[in-house]
Amino acid sequence: MSIVSPLAITFMGSPDFAIPALRALCDAGHNVSLVVTQPDRPAGRGKKQGIQPVKVEATKLKIPIFQPESFKNLKNMERLVEASPDLIVVAAYGIILPVQVLKIPTLDTINIHPSLLPRWRGPSPIQSAILEGDNITGVSIISLNEHMDAGPILMQKEVLIDAEETAGQLSDRLAEAGAAALLECVDTMQKGEISSRQQNIKEATFCKLISKEMGELNRGMTLAQAERSVRAYSPWPGAFVNYRGSKLAIWRAHGVPIEMKVPYGTFLKYDDSPAINFPGGILVIEELQKSGRSRIKGSDFLNGERGVLQKIDF
Repeated sequence: MSIVSPLAITFMGSPDFAIPALRALCDAGHNVSLVVTQPDRPAGRGKKQGIQPVKVEATKLKIPIFQPESFKNLKNMERLVEASPDLIVVAAYGIILPVQVLKIPTLDTINIHPSLLPRWRGPSPIQSAILEGDNITGVSIISLNEHMDAGPILMQKEVLIDAEETAGQLSDRLAEAGAAALLECVDTMQKGEISSRQQNIKEATFCKLISKEMGELNRGMTLAQAERSVRAYSPWPGAFVNYRGSKLAIWRAHGVPIEMKVPYGTFLKYDDSPAINFPGGILVIEELQKSGRSRIKGSDFLNGERGVLQKIDF
């Protein structure tokens, strides 16, 4: 028997990645009766109170908002039960959900994951795909269970990775692909035609939580690894090297497969840009940023250094 539309949906998400999915559900006429997002927390240098992007969007859409610290508190669990959802949709929520929450909706609790599961289970699938040089990634709509990113796959959509795009740019495209896949999945569920397949654990790969330190380039990297790091760690935490005793962030760069007769890790001038020598060629820096300064072009950086580059502390 088909489910009468629209569905009553509780939406759970926090960052910008989740916004296209929330908008898509509302535009399709579904009754998103509750938006659950992480609590607002201090952010940035001034530690001003940051507002979750999904909260901002939910406010515009005039949807009730709930921001629990966790679901260990029974009252927080009861708030979800009171919403009486047919479906809970999760998109980059950022808080692990207990099994009791997953069982609340009458249909299912589903999640939008930005990879082609079982590849890249974990918290950094977008960065990991770029770092490993994957040509294709995608989105997976899965039914959540008690194991991380291990639930049955309901739907998948492939997305090609552009050779020059950053994690931020890829995330934006995957968010849109995830929203489209979600609507298709929900429509299939409404018709009672949804099917699923179990993930093959033997094919699973895993990724770790990104830390600030992971953005540091080092002389042990090949040119390909260094170039991918610049793209994978943009916009956060940013690829960097230590220069003159402080962090020098590298925001845009490209590789040139040319052998230089200098030690690996040498900071040098190539045409009108600074570059770093790695096995396999040089990383030509197009845009960078000194600590506490604004981003500038590589050529402007050279002008500021008067063409004389100091040693990188690798």
